[in-house]
Amino acid sequence: MKQEKLFKLLLALIKNSKRSDRDLAKALGFSQPTVTRRRKVLEKEAIKQYTIIPNLSYLGFDMVVFTFFRSKELVHPLWEKGKKWAAKQPNVVFVSTGQGMDADAIMVSVHKDYANFVKFYHVFRRDWGEYLVDFKIFLMSIKGSVQMKPFSFNYLIDAYEKET
Repeated sequence: MKQEKLFKLLLALIKNSKRSDRDLAKALGFSQPTVTRRRKVLEKEAIKQYTIIPNLSYLGFDMVVFTFFRSKELVHPLWEKGKKWAAKQPNVVFVSTGQGMDADAIMVSVHKDYANFVKFYHVFRRDWGEYLVDFKIFLMSIKGSVQMKPFSFNYLIDAYEKET
């Protein structure tokens, strides 16, 4: 029962993290102290951070770029160098190792326009070319692409409810 309450609270927070504990308690049928205690548990164990998903166009970005790359060697020192490099790139929003598309890592970056991306691309090639076997890019114009389903974690609520 405790785990079920935690999940219900987590889903409610995904939907709207600005709600007060009192409002959440009323909506979920829990007491306000229970919500406060459970929120603290979630903040320690399950919530990485409270954030928003901004309208990137409003911020002046027009491109999201997915870069799939394969390194010559997946070794720990290279991971550390990658972490440091990515931390210095303000337009890089995500980097991870993985598998697929003939790649072993992915990077997601945002750019104001194509010229901004090209500058970034040259820096990426200069700094990482010697370590990579290959890389492929997927460019997406925020203003010019057809979004069939906008990015949101709210879909997790429906996915969770279908599974339970």
